Formats: sequence, structure tokens, C-alpha cells
Amino acid sequence: MKVDVVNSEGKKLKTVDLPARIFEAPVNTSLMHQAYIRQIANARLGTHKTKTRSEVSGGGRKPWRHKGTGRARQGSIRAPHWVGGGKAHTPRPRDYSQKMPRKMRRAALRSALSVKAKENQILVLDDLALSEPKTREMAQMMEKLVGGSSVLLVIPEKNETYDPIYQAAKNLPFLKLLNANYMNIRDLLSFDKVIIPLAALDVIESYLG
Repeated sequence: MKVDVVNSEGKKLKTVDLPARIFEAPVNTSLMHQAYIRQIANARLGTHKTKTRSEVSGGGRKPWRHKGTGRARQGSIRAPHWVGGGKAHTPRPRDYSQKMPRKMRRAALRSALSVKAKENQILVLDDLALSEPKTREMAQMMEKLVGGSSVLLVIPEKNETYDPIYQAAKNLPFLKLLNANYMNIRDLLSFDKVIIPLAALDVIESYLG
């Protein structure tokens, strides 16, 4: 698949062949869904907890005698049906994480990238550089490249070269920077456009190709 390579002004410089194994892979919707659910589940902390009747304070003695009062028998004022009592069938801390083999995860990424490429939502950038780390400059660049679309900007790695890019992009709500090695299904499906500099394309090809 051939795509245009553009500069920061949005002007075409040349064309490049996207690796067919990555960007023209068979689209497996079920696999993409499984990878997406796994990622969301793994992000859950699972720290939810409420107290049972054995954990709330009080209730050490029987509130009134068993017989002769005309009222229903009660064993503790901390039973679930009492105000201030413990909770029945309450949520407990648990691990929500799901496992998925690496081959399946990478196949899901190839499917997502193939969908993006088929729908012309991938933009290849010749070079990514700013004269100074200004949010205004980054916003103007994105406006020239993708208009008002939300953008996932993939960079080769986080280092001093890309520090100005991080500084300029962190306050833009429609833009997210992501290391090429950390590409994931949730981010790919959450943004309208994916911008990949040529250097980042090499990193993606190194582990997905």
C-alpha cells in the first residue's frame, strides 16, 4: 500500500510503501474486541470494598431479650438490615486482569492498523520537529495536517530530541503522544487519525512486521 509522505505543512514530499504484513493484514474484529476488553480490564484497580457485618464497629451484644418484648428477635444491631449495619454480598478486592498471548495481541494491532490504513486515517510524516516547545505551534501544525480531527501521534522513542514535542502537545486535549513500542489497541481505536513519522514506522515494522 502506497501512502503520501508529507512535511509539517501538509505538503506532499514523496510516497512510501507501508508494509503489507502490518497495514494490509486480515481484519479480525473478534480479536480486536478481545484485545480491547483485555486492556480495559487490566486498567481496573479492583480495590472496591465495603464492610460486612463482621467489620463494622458495634453490635457486641444482643439489642434486646429474645422473648417478651413483642418485637422481632435480633442478634446484632450491625446486621445488614439495620441502619449502619454491614453490607451483604458486598464487592471485595479482586484482580480483573486478563491474559492474552503476545501473538494474538500483535495480530489485533495489525488488524487495527489495517482498518486505519484502509479508511485513509494514517498519515506518514517526513520529520517531526518544532522550533520551540509552544502549544500554539503544535496546534497549528495539527490543524494543517488533519484539521479538527483527534490525533494519535506516534514517536520512535521518548528522548531529548522529542522533549519539545511532549511539552507542546501535553495541553492539547485532541492530541496524544505515544511511543511506537507502546502502541495499543485502545489508543488506535480512540482517535480519528494516526500520524506516524518515518522513524517511528521503522520501529513499528521491527516488532510487528
